[in-house]
Amino acid sequence: MIGKKKLLIAVYNLEIGGIERSLINMLENIDYQKIDVDLFIYHHTGELLEFIPDQVRVLPEIDKYSTFRKSIKQCFKEGHYSIGTMRVLAKLISVFHPKLEEGTGYIQMQLAQKYSMPFLPELQKAYDIAISYAWPHDMVANKVNARKKIAWVHTDYSKLEIDNKMDLSIWRKFDHIASVSDDCLKSFIVQYPELEEKALVMENITSPVFIKEMCLKSNEPKFVSEKNFNLISVGRLSYVKGFDLAVEALKILHEKGYKNIKWHVVGYGGYESELRKWITKNKLEASFLLLGKKTNPYFYIKECDLYVQPSRYEGKAVTVTEAMILGKPVLITNYPTANSQVKHGIDGYICDLSSHGLAEAIEQLYNNSSLRAQVVKNIEQKEFSNKEELEKLYSLIS
Repeated sequence: MIGKKKLLIAVYNLEIGGIERSLINMLENIDYQKIDVDLFIYHHTGELLEFIPDQVRVLPEIDKYSTFRKSIKQCFKEGHYSIGTMRVLAKLISVFHPKLEEGTGYIQMQLAQKYSMPFLPELQKAYDIAISYAWPHDMVANKVNARKKIAWVHTDYSKLEIDNKMDLSIWRKFDHIASVSDDCLKSFIVQYPELEEKALVMENITSPVFIKEMCLKSNEPKFVSEKNFNLISVGRLSYVKGFDLAVEALKILHEKGYKNIKWHVVGYGGYESELRKWITKNKLEASFLLLGKKTNPYFYIKECDLYVQPSRYEGKAVTVTEAMILGKPVLITNYPTANSQVKHGIDGYICDLSSHGLAEAIEQLYNNSSLRAQVVKNIEQKEFSNKEELEKLYSLIS
C-alpha cells in the first residue's frame, strides 16, 4: 500500500458480547503502520471500552446516534423528539408485520433505523473504507462517505426473523459483505442470492495471547468446588441462546442421580427474569447459577470442567473458540452452523438440539474422562491465531 489508508469502523456499543469481543480482537491485530483507524461508537457504554488499543481514534459520541441504545422514553426526555416519534411509529407498525410472532423486535429495529435516518447527521470525514460491524447497517450505508463499504454478517440468516426486503435495500449499498463462517455465508446467500458476488468469508479474529493473559489477570476468588462437575456457558440471556433447554437438561441429569453437576452461566439480558422463574420452578436454585455480567469471563471458563453452548442458532460463537483456546472440552448443540466450528468427537462434541440431547451428551462426557482428555489433547495441537484473516481486509482496502 502507498500511504496509510483511512478506515472507519462503526459499532453500537462495547457492552460484553461476542460481536464486541471479536471487534476488540480485530483491533488488537490490525497493522497500524498501514491503516489509520477511527472507531465510531453509537453510545459510549460498555466494559470493553477500556480494551480499545491506543492506536485507535475513538470519535466523539453524537447524541442522536446514542438514542438507538436508549429507551424511547429517554429519547423524549433528552429532547430528541423527531427520533423518539419515529421509534414510536416503528413500534406501532411492527406490531402489524406478517412476521409478528417471532420477529417484532428485529423488525422494530429495522423500522426505527429507516425512519430515523433523515434526522441523523452525516459523518464529515471521508474514508478509504468503512465497516459496519453490527446489524442493522443503515448508518454506514447512508451517513458515511467512503470509497468502499463493508458490512459484517455474524449470524445464521436461515433463522433470523426480519423484513428481508427492507434488509436487502441496505445490503445493496455495500461493496462487500463479510461473513464469519462458511455456513453463515451459505445461509445468507440463500436469502439474498443476488448478493453472492459481494460476499466473502472473513472469520472472527482470535487472539490466544490476549485471552490467556486476561485469564491470568483475574483476581476473582475460586468459585467452584472440585467435588462437583462444573459446566460453564457464556452468552446473552435470550431465548436464542437456549438456556431454558439447559435448565431442563440439568433437571433431567439431577433426576438420574447426577446431583453434583452444577451449571454456571456468565451473561446478562432481557430473558433473565423468565429464566430465573424457570430455574425456581425446576428447583435448581442451588445448581443452575446465573453469575451475571463479567468483564473477564475467561477465568470462569478456565475454572470449569466442560464448556456448553446450548444455543438454538449461532453464527460462529466466539465463546466456543475462546473455551478451546483455554484448553476446555466443548459441547455445542446441533444448530445449523455447528459443523463450521466443531469437528464432532475430535475437538469437541455436537449433540441433538434438545434438553434430552444436552443431558445425554453431558452424561456421556461426565462418565468418560478419557473422552474429555482426548478432546483437550486434540485442541492443544490446533493453532487458533488467525490474524492472517486480516490480509483479506488489507486486500479490499488496497
